[in-house]
Amino acid sequence: MNKAIRHSLLGGLLVLGLGGMSLPVAAGGGSEISEAPYNEIQLNPISMREAETLVGQPGVYFFDVNTLEIWAEGFIPGAVFFNVQNWRELLPKNKDAVMVFYCANRLCTASNMAARETMKLGYTGVRHMADGIFGWRMSGRATEKP
Repeated sequence: MNKAIRHSLLGGLLVLGLGGMSLPVAAGGGSEISEAPYNEIQLNPISMREAETLVGQPGVYFFDVNTLEIWAEGFIPGAVFFNVQNWRELLPKNKDAVMVFYCANRLCTASNMAARETMKLGYTGVRHMADGIFGWRMSGRATEKP
């Protein structure tokens, strides 16, 4: 089994195992687990089915916020690797453009943060695909490799 998928599945089992316990909401991104921040900015979700209809459409941008290792395993066709220091330079000039952000899966928060930061800059067409690249691949949808 792929190391990234195994890691994701183990993380999901851990979350399910802790579900019955009364703990504060916590989030982790490969480091110490800490309380999850509350966000005033609500994300605009998009399903994989809807996202698939937008692939290759003019004026639509897909941003992959995964690690370089996950990116190298395959990404949504036409997606731009977004996990870089100069990410603001990757954004389109048109603040109404449709932009789909995704990372690994529903447990990953990198794309949530990237989408919210983009919305703070005044972009209105920001969408978030929570199922991420693992959901995309597992559903048999097309991917590209660098």
